[in-house]
Amino acid sequence: MQLTIIQQKIFTIRGERVILDFDISGIYEVETKILNQAVKRNIDRFPEDFMFQLTETEWENLRSQFVTSSWGGRRYLPYAFTEHGVTMLASVLKSEKAIQMNIAVVRAFITLREAGLQYKELNRKLFEIEQSTQKRFKDTYEALNYLLDKKQKEEDFSNRERIGFKK
Repeated sequence: MQLTIIQQKIFTIRGERVILDFDISGIYEVETKILNQAVKRNIDRFPEDFMFQLTETEWENLRSQFVTSSWGGRRYLPYAFTEHGVTMLASVLKSEKAIQMNIAVVRAFITLREAGLQYKELNRKLFEIEQSTQKRFKDTYEALNYLLDKKQKEEDFSNRERIGFKK
């Protein structure tokens, strides 16, 4: 499976990058029910920072992005697995396909993390440029503001109500 397809299945929920149980089961080519049963049998391996169940509001927000039909559906709220939770799934699901796909999913998480770090670095550099520009052009900005204020005062003066005799 292509890395970009897996990356499209990764969402940010509660400030964490996660992949939902039905997407993982599709990648691993197992039923969601089987995946969740394996997780529940080994629930001590999945603390809250590895896996959590979505709230009704979170699920509704995601479903509006999926544009799903009203027919059929789930009887329970889906589980969201963080990168660590996906890694832990490798110890729970031991099929060859699950192991191969687990490696691909972890690589997708890593790629997204690296892209996020590059974005942070770019953002930091832009902030530094903005700060240095503001320091260099502070006098110019002040002069422009002075001229604009002066022009506004002149317009206000010429539009004032005149006092005196009218002819």
